[in-house]
Amino acid sequence: MAESATKSQWKSRAVTRRIEAGETTECEHCGERVKFRAREHNYQVICNVYVDSSWDHVEHFHAPCYDEAKLPFGEPLD
Repeated sequence: MAESATKSQWKSRAVTRRIEAGETTECEHCGERVKFRAREHNYQVICNVYVDSSWDHVEHFHAPCYDEAKLPFGEPLD
């Protein structure tokens, strides 16, 4: 059986999540910190990035920055 027939073809994907207290990541688009603010309900887009069907790294974006970056990993799931 061919290896490609048995191996899953993983691809990069994005999800939208609320920014939680203690976030310490930076936005890949603007470089600013993805920061929790107690009185605001801000969202981030978290992207699992795969290279050759293998997980490589995670990227974080402010939700508006992800749109400005033209959805580099596709439409985010909720």
